[in-house]
Amino acid sequence: MRVDFHASADYTLGVEWELALVDRRTRDLRNDAEHLFARAKARLPDAGRVHQELLRNTVELVTGVCGTVGEAMTDLRTTLEHVVRAGDDLGIDLYGAGTHPFASWTGQQLTAGHRYEELINRTQWWGRQMLIWGVHVHVGLPERDRVMPVLSALLNHFPHLQALSASSPIWGGLDTGYASNRALMFQQLPTAGLPFQFETWPEFEAFVGDQMTTGVIDVLSEIRWDLRPAPHLGTLENRICDGVSSLDDLAALTALMHCLVVDLDTRMAAGETLPTMPPWHVQENKWRAARYGLDAIVILDAQSTERLVTDDLADLLVRLEPVAERLGCSAELASVADLVARGASYQRQRAVAEASEGDLVAVVDSVVRELRESL
Repeated sequence: MRVDFHASADYTLGVEWELALVDRRTRDLRNDAEHLFARAKARLPDAGRVHQELLRNTVELVTGVCGTVGEAMTDLRTTLEHVVRAGDDLGIDLYGAGTHPFASWTGQQLTAGHRYEELINRTQWWGRQMLIWGVHVHVGLPERDRVMPVLSALLNHFPHLQALSASSPIWGGLDTGYASNRALMFQQLPTAGLPFQFETWPEFEAFVGDQMTTGVIDVLSEIRWDLRPAPHLGTLENRICDGVSSLDDLAALTALMHCLVVDLDTRMAAGETLPTMPPWHVQENKWRAARYGLDAIVILDAQSTERLVTDDLADLLVRLEPVAERLGCSAELASVADLVARGASYQRQRAVAEASEGDLVAVVDSVVRELRESL
C-alpha cells in the first residue's frame, strides 16, 4: 500500500498538549469539555487551537506549524490563557499529568463520535480504562527515506524522555510504585506501544497494507505507537511523554525532542549509519523508565552497556548544545537540567502526598498550581 510522506522543507515543530478538567472544589474530573470549548473558542483568535479528545474530561491544546520552541510555547501560552479563563467561569481547573490520582473510570463520559465509539466497542475494558494524558511533539523531516531510520535511532533515547516526563505514579487512590503508570496503561490498546523498527519506508507501507487488509486499522492514525510517522504532516510524531504540568517543563522536553530528531536526521544525511538497539533492549528500557523514572539504570547500546539515565542525560545535553544553538532553543535545552534538579512530576507528586499524609486532593492542588504559576 502506498503511503505518501509530505516532506517538510524545514525542521518545523508542532506540539499537542493534553490536559484534564478537574472540579475546583472536589478536585475530581469534570466531564464538561463541551461547555469549556464553547466558552474558550469564543475568545480564541483561532478556534482550531483547541481539540476534543476521547473523553469529555479532556482538552487538547495544539500549536500551529512553528519554527522554534519559543514560538511554540508562545502559541500554547496564548491558547492556555484563554482556556484557563473559560475554566474559571465554570469552576474548572486544568490539570497536567499522565493520570489523575483518584478519579474512577466508571464515571467518565465518551465524547460523541463514531471513531471514539468504535474504539471503545473494540477495546472494551482496557479502552474504558484510558484515563491518561500525554504530550505529542511533531518534528518535520525533509526526506521520506530517512524517517524510519531516525525513528529507530530515537528509540535509544526513549527512557530519557519517559523518565523526565513521568507524571503518573498514583492510580485509583494507590501509589503504583511506577513513575509512569500511563506508559504501561496505554500500551494495552492493540495498536499502541513501541513501534516496529523498519529499515525502509516500503517496509512500513507493507505493514500498513497488512493492517488495513486484516481490519486492524481503518485509517493510518489508528496506529498509536509511542513514536510514529505522521505522513500527511511530513513529521515524526513523538508520543512518549506523560502529561506535563507547566510551560517550563514542556519547553524543556520539546527542546530535547526537537534537538534529538534534528541531530539524528542531520547525521544520517551526512552519511552516518545511525545506532540502534535490538527490540528487547528498547522494551526493557521502556519498562525501567516507567518503573524507576530518573533512578532508572538504562541500556545504552547493542553491546548492553548500562548507565544511570541522569548521568547519560547530562552528557547528552552537552553533546546537543550545537544543535540547540542552530535551532534557537539553547536556553530551553539547558533547562532540562533544571527539571532534573527540582525533580520530575512523579517525584513532586509523591513528595506532596507524603507531606500531606496521603491527601490526594492536595496532590491535584499542587499539579493545578504548577500550571497556573507557569502562566
